[in-house]
Amino acid sequence: MTVKDNVILNHTEINHKIRRIAFQIYESNVDEAEVILAGIDKNGYVFAKKLKTALQKISDINPVLCKVSIDKKNPQSEVKTSISEADYKNKSLVLVDDVLNSGTTLIYGVKHFLNVPLKQFKTAVLVNRNHKKYPVKADFKGISLSTSLHEHVNVILEGKVFEAVLE
Repeated sequence: MTVKDNVILNHTEINHKIRRIAFQIYESNVDEAEVILAGIDKNGYVFAKKLKTALQKISDINPVLCKVSIDKKNPQSEVKTSISEADYKNKSLVLVDDVLNSGTTLIYGVKHFLNVPLKQFKTAVLVNRNHKKYPVKADFKGISLSTSLHEHVNVILEGKVFEAVLE
């Protein structure tokens, strides 16, 4: 099997997925002046930045970026955000990550934001792997695929060529 055979999404496909998810976010927030895009550090935040750019091209909504820092080795430790609670209170928020694998990272991100009243709360991922051990789902997803537990999805969203690769 060559490396090309392992590419799940190529650069063009990822750009199409970003644009489609941006339209879905817009449709869910058509009456909102602002939406918070809370990207889980590292790749989820990069994905959120790309969604912000796409949203700005297709709508008048003001997308506000928020970096969410979760210790993936110890997800029960404190979750930190780059904007204050007051900045997202009673607003529409989309929690963004690149890959939804077991759901651990996403569920602890969700838990953090549930402590604050929100107008609407959604989740977005580029790749949904269907290996959930927590009852969390992606409201907006680029692609869903069934993989073995031993496989890893690596998403590259920085540089000149984006791709998602099954390793």
